[in-house]
Parts: sequence; structure tokens; C-alpha cells
Amino acid sequence: MSDSLEELALLARTAGAEVVGTLTQRAERLSPSHLVGKGKLEELIALKDELKCDLVIFDEDLTPTQQRNLDEALGVKVLDRTSLILDIFAKRAQTHEGRLQVELAQNEYLLPRLAGMWKHLERLGGGIGTRGPGEKQLEYDRRAIEARIRRLKEEIEEVRRHRARYRKRRAVTGMPVVALVGYTNAGKSTLFNALSHAGVFVEDTLFATLDPTTRRVKLPNNQEVLFSDTVGFIQKLPPTVVAAFKATLEELSEASILLHVVDITHPNAAEQAQTVDGILDELGLAQKLKIVAINKIDRMVEALGISGEAAVDHCMERIGSEAGPVMAISAAKGWGLDRLLALISRVLGERMIPIRAHIPYTAADLVNLFHRYGTVEHEEHIPSGTLIKGKIPEHLEPEFRDHIASNGP
Repeated sequence: MSDSLEELALLARTAGAEVVGTLTQRAERLSPSHLVGKGKLEELIALKDELKCDLVIFDEDLTPTQQRNLDEALGVKVLDRTSLILDIFAKRAQTHEGRLQVELAQNEYLLPRLAGMWKHLERLGGGIGTRGPGEKQLEYDRRAIEARIRRLKEEIEEVRRHRARYRKRRAVTGMPVVALVGYTNAGKSTLFNALSHAGVFVEDTLFATLDPTTRRVKLPNNQEVLFSDTVGFIQKLPPTVVAAFKATLEELSEASILLHVVDITHPNAAEQAQTVDGILDELGLAQKLKIVAINKIDRMVEALGISGEAAVDHCMERIGSEAGPVMAISAAKGWGLDRLLALISRVLGERMIPIRAHIPYTAADLVNLFHRYGTVEHEEHIPSGTLIKGKIPEHLEPEFRDHIASNGP
């Protein structure tokens, strides 16, 4: 069974189906009418009857024509990869935004397939009173779905505007954002919970967490950052899903750092990481500052019989120091998390500017701003105010420009 089919089986189980059999075909050219060839279709019908299954799932996206023909030939419900993923998303979405995005993707998927839903009208034959009502009903449905799509897009656009306003306010405060990305089931939500104590739902299934969650976390240098947990990626992520979740994925473009979580125990960890990088590239985020968290090292080194910190040391030696910003961790065991936070602190610090300011007591809010979003190296209270030295995010520099001090400790 190929990696993609193994993933499809896990998707099916996540949706609540029991996988009872698999059939594959190697073909230079896919059949435009049934996706598979005539002989393979007969084999599939026989297997379906033998296993008494009531659902057939294809790993490729089906055209409306293929969907209609396969429904008729197999006599059971037929799904493709996209419709299966949308079904899972519909089950997982909890917030109003998530449900809007899923419904939009479902309606855009359904619209070109409407004709197939009225195939029973074809059996009525010609004559007066058959074609007219059928065409009218199809047109009514099409118009209703198109109207619903327009309304959903308007509502999602309002969500995007709200997020944009929120991000603008967040940018003014200067709080950095660390967005967790990764292949689905890589352990992002487990890591998010371990760092923020957020209590986000975690389960060993695909797309266990769909709706984005953001929490405040304090780094070892006392700087506060926002961690954001986003939807996991997957092979062949349908374009309709990417488009529908644009409002959510926009959070990634505003992040200071992308924290890419990789399940090192998966046999195809490298391919999964490449899939994530490919989707980030499609989103125009290839050049975004990124830290890689090599997760689940507890499973990788259990046989060595060593402590958690020793396991981190062991894995870091294997990774090498030239791999870029990377940290070996176990989100489930808590191994290496302090080091990960220290690495995030260091990477953020490299993007901050040094500053020494003399802030009068009448502007004490600037001292609080410095402490909250910068790093303080020296602070001294004198009769005329507070002398403070350290680093702040570059875009906060104008806030302190009138209080720059030229010399001192």
C-alpha cells in the first residue's frame, strides 16, 4: 500500500469508517469516464460485493462525470479524497469561523456535481412535462447554492477584516507571534498545550484540531509572545480547502516565526516536511523565519535507556549544528521544551534592535511596554525618571525615539 493510500485509510478511520479492503491500479492514463479502466472497474465491483461494503473511497479527486458514473456502476456511496477531507473538517470545526469555511468549501465542491444528483430524471424519458421541471429544479438548486456561496464569502470576508484589525492592534503592541505549522498529527497541539497549558483537544487522528487557537507564553527572558496553533497540512490538500481557509492561514503571514513541528518517528518524516514546505511556498511563505522542532524523540530513543535531557543531547548531536534553527523535543514528555523556548527567545532577539532610553516617570507606560515586549539588560531609577537599556522590536523604536539616552551603562 502506498503512503498516500495509508494516509487515505487513516482519513477514512478518522471519519468513522471501517477499512475492509484496498484496490490499486497503475495506469499511464486515467479513464475520463470512471477514473479506472473497464477491467479494474469490474474487479472493484466484485470486491465490493464480496466484502459487502457500502462505501467506496477514491484517493484521487473525481470529476462530476466520473462521480456520476461510479455511483451508478457501484450502486453504493462513492467519495473522493476531497469530499472525505471535507467531511472530517465538518465534524471537527467548532468555531463559527471554522464552520463558515467548511460550508464554503463543501458548497463549492457540490456546485459542479449538482447535475449528477438529478440523474434519476434522465430515466423518465422524453416528452412533455419531463425535461422542464427537472431543469427548473436543477437551476433552483444551482442558484440557491451560488447565493449561499456569495453570503458565505461575505461573512468570511468580514472575519478576515476582523482578523486584520486584530493583527493591526497586535502589531502596535509589538507582541511577537509564533505560529505552529506541520503535517497533521505531528504533535502540534500537544506541543501547544505543553507550552501554553491551553487544553486544546488532542487525539491520535488526522485533523484532531481544526480551529486556530492563540495563547500568551512567557519566554525565559520574560518576553511575552503569542503562540498560535493552526490546522495541520496533508498530501494533496484540496485547493478548495486552502482557499476556504485563507482567513485562517493568513495568520501565518503575520507571524514573527513559523515553528515547524516534525514527527521524527514517521517513516516518511522527510516527505511530510517537504509537503509542509511546499504548501508554505504556495502561500508565499517560503522565506519566512522558521524554526524546526523535531518531535517525538522519546519514542526514538527509548531503547537507549537515557534521561530526557540526554535524549535531547543525543538527537541534537545527530542533527548537527549546521541544520539551522532546530531543536529536538518530546512534546508529550516535556523534553527539550525549555531549550526550545530559549531558542525562540534567541532567534527573536536577533531581530530586535538595541536601545538605551531615559523615560520620565510621567511616561511609565513606556517602561511597561519595554518590559513586556523587549528584553531588559539594565534598569536604573533616578530622580528624573527611569534609565533602561536592552532590545526592543524594531517597529516599536518610534515609541522611544524622543527618550533616547546617548551614554551610560
